[in-house]
Amino acid sequence: MVKLPKEVSCYAKTPEFTEQSMPENLQESHRTKAGTWAKIVVREGALLFRILEPKAYETELRPGKPGVIEPETAHEVKPLGNVRFAIEFYR
Repeated sequence: MVKLPKEVSCYAKTPEFTEQSMPENLQESHRTKAGTWAKIVVREGALLFRILEPKAYETELRPGKPGVIEPETAHEVKPLGNVRFAIEFYR
C-alpha cells in the first residue's frame, strides 16, 4: 500500500458513509483528480479495496488500516457487511 506524501495536506472530507448510504459510484471504477490523493478511513467494519490499474491490487480495509489512493488511479470499494467510513482528500 502506498503512503501519503509528507508534503500534502487534507483539504476536504466526505460525510461518514455506511454500507447503506455510500454512493453507488464508489463501488464502480472511478478515479481521483490530477494532483489529488485520497485516504479511505474505516471507523467500523471492513471494506474490500481494489486498485484497478496500472497494477491490480486488492486488500481489506479496517479501523487502523486505511487505504491510500494516488492521483488519477482507478479504484473501487465494496462493503464487507456493516461498515462506517469516510474519505479524506489531500493535495
